[in-house]
Amino acid sequence: MKVLVLGAGVVGTAAAWYLARDGHEITVIDRCPGAGLETSFANGGQVSPSHAEPWANPSVLPKVLKWLGREDAPLLFRWNRWDPALWAWGLRFLANCPGKRAEINLERTLRVALYSRTCLQELRAETGMDYDQRSLGILHVYRDRRQFDHAAAAADLMGRWGLRRLEKSAKDCVAIEPALAASADQLAGGIHTPEDESGDAHKFTTALAVLAEARGVQFRYGVTVRALVQDGDRVTGVETDSGRLTADAIVLAAGSFSPLLARSLGLRLPVVPAKGYSITLPVEGDGAPTVSITDDEYKMVYSRLGNRLRAAGTAEMTGYDTSLTPARWHLIRDRAKALFPLAGDYSKAEPWAGLRPVTPDSVPLLGATPVKGLYLDTGHGTLGWTMACGSGRIIADVIAGREPEIEMAGLGLERF
Repeated sequence: MKVLVLGAGVVGTAAAWYLARDGHEITVIDRCPGAGLETSFANGGQVSPSHAEPWANPSVLPKVLKWLGREDAPLLFRWNRWDPALWAWGLRFLANCPGKRAEINLERTLRVALYSRTCLQELRAETGMDYDQRSLGILHVYRDRRQFDHAAAAADLMGRWGLRRLEKSAKDCVAIEPALAASADQLAGGIHTPEDESGDAHKFTTALAVLAEARGVQFRYGVTVRALVQDGDRVTGVETDSGRLTADAIVLAAGSFSPLLARSLGLRLPVVPAKGYSITLPVEGDGAPTVSITDDEYKMVYSRLGNRLRAAGTAEMTGYDTSLTPARWHLIRDRAKALFPLAGDYSKAEPWAGLRPVTPDSVPLLGATPVKGLYLDTGHGTLGWTMACGSGRIIADVIAGREPEIEMAGLGLERF
């Protein structure tokens, strides 16, 4: 079968890999000059089923109200512009905040994330890939006792669905990651997820693209898709700035830009871009963490990538703007420096911003659509790196007519 994959980020490249293993003729299209150069380029670096708790949950509403108008808010909505898609998304987000809905969405997200983590581990064992990976787990740290107790309850819930998470005292946290010693007196405790991982998503994506090319996958870089082409009830190809390309099937893995392309077929995808920021700095001395850390109070993550430290966080709902707002990335730098003051030379920190494709329930959009031949692999939010391999394998199974290895209920467009 001739398949077009739209998007050469970590999600699209993983889908191409698994489709190529099935023997399909695969072409990946991306407007960038190489693989993994947008959202996958400098993300937080975590492979983290432990982050499966949806944004929409009962505890978030009072926080959002508290954060309104604050430039240092972890989640910043810029409502001062008319964006019908964002307002519609916001209403659906609110509808998913009640406890029962949040619990359903947690299970769905965790289902994909756990499966994907296993797929990644199998892929690494199969290929011998190196992408500055670390298999030391992820440690979530908390300063506020009430937040720690809430997180512990969520950890217990995740445990019922197969994710092992261990409560730790402040002393335990320092034993797991000695670089936290300077902040130990501020900590109420932590939760360690030993099987979670970290690594450089961009390095992984570029390496996997090379392996996919060796299997016959063609990457068409520097090509912009203008629209999807439909004949009757079936998608037949795409219009690009280099002409029309035809296919038997299309996998829409274009991240935040997926809904813009889907509109050409009359499909409305409830996905909006959430701008996230990161900094990367060279590690100097022994003050940088080796275990990946999540600071849940500030929604910040830290990952050691070889001799670099990546600090990432915040979400800014500001449309498709990828500009670097100084106040936002300075916030990342300053909070990183406060937690890990001896990690390196913060004057050399390199800032970055990228758009994460977020659904109102934090569950990705996977599988077939009402348009025959069109498949969705998008809407992974902050967990694109975490879910990439599992999502790609699911898409390959669906296109091949095989039953995926996990239950697909609640993962598709039909839930909206």
